[in-house]
Amino acid sequence: MSDDLLDVLIVGAGLSGIGAAAELRRQFPRKRIAILESRDRLGGTWDLFRYPGVRSDSDMYTLGYKARPWRKTQSIVDGPSILAYLRETAEETGVARMIDYGKRVESADWSSDRCEWTVTVRSTDGTRTTLRTKFLHLCTGYYSYTEAYRPSFEGEADFRGQIIHPQFWPESLDYSGKRIVVIGSGATAVTLVPALAEKAAHVTQLQRSPSYVVNQPGADPWARALGKILPAALVYPLVRWKHILVSSFFYRLARKYPYQFGARLVELAAAELPKDFDVRKHFKPSYKPWDQRVCAAPDGDIFREIREGRVSVVTDTIDRFVPEGIRLTSGTVLPADVVVTATGLKVQPLGDVQVSLDGKAADFTDTMVYRGAMLSSIPNLVLTFGYTNASWTLRADLIAAYVCRLLRHLDRHGLDYAVPVRDSSVGEMPFIDFNSGYVLRALDRLPKQGDRFPWRVHQTYLRDLGVTRFSRLTDPALKFGRARKRDAA
Repeated sequence: MSDDLLDVLIVGAGLSGIGAAAELRRQFPRKRIAILESRDRLGGTWDLFRYPGVRSDSDMYTLGYKARPWRKTQSIVDGPSILAYLRETAEETGVARMIDYGKRVESADWSSDRCEWTVTVRSTDGTRTTLRTKFLHLCTGYYSYTEAYRPSFEGEADFRGQIIHPQFWPESLDYSGKRIVVIGSGATAVTLVPALAEKAAHVTQLQRSPSYVVNQPGADPWARALGKILPAALVYPLVRWKHILVSSFFYRLARKYPYQFGARLVELAAAELPKDFDVRKHFKPSYKPWDQRVCAAPDGDIFREIREGRVSVVTDTIDRFVPEGIRLTSGTVLPADVVVTATGLKVQPLGDVQVSLDGKAADFTDTMVYRGAMLSSIPNLVLTFGYTNASWTLRADLIAAYVCRLLRHLDRHGLDYAVPVRDSSVGEMPFIDFNSGYVLRALDRLPKQGDRFPWRVHQTYLRDLGVTRFSRLTDPALKFGRARKRDAA
């Protein structure tokens, strides 16, 4: 074995990559671990997105790492606070020193003889290098940082104002006193609209169809109350488990009684809005709750801005752009100085890394996800993909723990690889049971999931906790082995 062979290579220094590296360092302080990050800063999403009001709608007690408790009572926080938390975590755990910036992984080829990956890396200056690793952990997120989903609209060239996508927000933009139309109804739009309203003359949210939006307290009352009587070391796990159990309960309730649950969400929205507001038109989707993500409004911010007249909601379709704004199919013209196209993300499966096995390209669409972490027929590779109905980090933490269990098993038994072997009797299902536009546009480029364990990707933390941390690591679907030819160097 040559000295330049890594034990684990992590791709991506965002939320998942930092957490995975910290856990690996804690459990395997002697292993050779490296992190490659294509950008020049850590943080992933939370460094990339700079639009006004950027935040997560997941609470920090579950978005934060289990191993590094979130101690503040503010539960829903802005992007800069999340980024600061990630930077502090990276520094405190030593992960910051492991990150090699400006390095984009282009391809990875698995050698069955040596049981190692040869990874081709492109630097920001265009030079290419290769490195070798026994194990590859992809923490690349799920969307492209360089491209976004941006449909074209007729007449855009006629518009006298400015058109902006939130993913590429210009830091120098001064929108004070301007009329703004935000196109979209998802989490980004619901975040942007109240934030823009603080300085804009008026903000109109233009949506083709509505989303469910719920008022969620920005500060956790449990954390505040328990903090007065209990030490911080006890408050964090109690509040964290409260969030896990409550969100899991409501998700299960929503899926079991979708029509009643959806009607209740609309009732709650109506209670936040003026009596003459058409709640059913603007806040009652045609889909069932959690067919798409339910949007959170911290302390009811978007409802407040509607009540106070700084925000309007229009549910209609676009006919075309005109010089003064947007003309709708109904004939109404929305005047605008700035149009924000919060129209979605472009999903990029596995960070667009081209994977091959002994020189033969692997087709991800032919693979099936094993335990929500590995791919059939691809050895020593784990990918991290979080929950659609809860905090991303909940699953990222579980997958990091699973990687550590797997590595320990390989070490203990003198094994070189682990590879899931697909069972032809297992029925195929879409990788994500979710009908948001960005998911539907990418399903034909994603792996599949199966119709039963261990190939089923459940959206349930409690179930995954048992499967990932406590169930038997070995099962008939996971094959282990040793290299046919060891590197003599």
